[in-house]
Amino acid sequence: MFALIDCNNFYVSCERVFQPQFDRKPVVVLSNNDGCVISRSNEAKALEIPMGAPAFKYKRLFEKHDVKVFSSNYTLYGDMSRRVMSVLESYSPNIEIYSIDEAFLKLTGFDYLDIIEESYKMKKQISQWTGIPVSIGLAPSKSLAKIANKIAKKFNHKTLGVYSLDSQEKIIKALKWTSIEDVWGIGRRYTKLLKSIGVENALDFINIPDQWVKINMNILGLRLKKDLSGSSFIKLEEIKSRKKSIATTRSFETVLSNLSDIEERISTFATSCAEKLRMQNSCCTSLLIFLRSDPFKKEEQYNNSCVMQLSYASDSSLTLSKQAICGLQKIFKPGITYKKAGVLALGLISKENRQLNLFEPNIIRHDSLMKAIDTINYKYGSHRIKLANQDLNRIWKMKQENLSPKFTTVLQEIIKVK
Repeated sequence: MFALIDCNNFYVSCERVFQPQFDRKPVVVLSNNDGCVISRSNEAKALEIPMGAPAFKYKRLFEKHDVKVFSSNYTLYGDMSRRVMSVLESYSPNIEIYSIDEAFLKLTGFDYLDIIEESYKMKKQISQWTGIPVSIGLAPSKSLAKIANKIAKKFNHKTLGVYSLDSQEKIIKALKWTSIEDVWGIGRRYTKLLKSIGVENALDFINIPDQWVKINMNILGLRLKKDLSGSSFIKLEEIKSRKKSIATTRSFETVLSNLSDIEERISTFATSCAEKLRMQNSCCTSLLIFLRSDPFKKEEQYNNSCVMQLSYASDSSLTLSKQAICGLQKIFKPGITYKKAGVLALGLISKENRQLNLFEPNIIRHDSLMKAIDTINYKYGSHRIKLANQDLNRIWKMKQENLSPKFTTVLQEIIKVK
């Protein structure tokens, strides 16, 4: 059996753990720069505040119904996620962390235990140890566990947050209940295709001939069909500790048109990418630099990017900043007011496996310098040391007017008991 554990309204739940005065009250969490709603309490959902709602458009509704608004606090959410996942790992070593608030468990060795009772125990332990409410779906395959989890959450007053598809009768009923657009792995294009041949729900989908699915939806679609039928065809994925790419992209606080101002931002973004690379012991072999004008301005629009190939794999802030600025100079167009830019580090490899360059004697010296900079920044605070082409008095900061404290990761911001 597989279990899918999903944290309920995760970002909102993290805020409520440390501020319980907002329990049973409408709460929303906003995206970067306080842009859109990305998490809602059940009370906020009852007010028909949609996911992705622009905050400025719903400001009056927030005030009218006394909706508590939080800026996104990813440091807190990431730490709370790690705590939840550590509890799950104590129940099964076979775990796939699917997202910040979801994980699959393969429940092996439970032959002589009541899996439903163990799931309630798991749910209770997560609540006691972290304060985060979760829903648990149990099924013989991952895709069915997704459906079981949705049922557990949708009908929480009946299921108490745990539901098991442990019989063929339950599986058929659940498949018939699940609309085709809600099936895990079925996107908009496949939804349109399937509805054109009369497929309205998951049960209709598994009754399509295998050959049609293989031709029109490739082998992955066929695997999904068999997985929904109750045979485990989608396996747990191994946890990948090293990312395939690293990005730092930002909207500017104001529109910029001067090349030197944008060079400073691009250098800062490249430095941020380099720091992230060093944290996971990786190097990149190329950089993608992009630049965009403000799409909401009624003026000439411009959007361009370029890829800079490095002569050797690097994680040096000096090297990446220099190459990123060269890329910016290639795509910069005078006379345009720019609103957003970014740097993506591509072609990531392990630092131990990188090929050095015989004609670049400073590579090892850069390693020592970057290690020293990281040590100082870690000890005395981030961005204490910067490159000369960065603004020494400027710290990029998102618009976070309603940011809660980092209760679990910053000693100065922990809860004080009086």
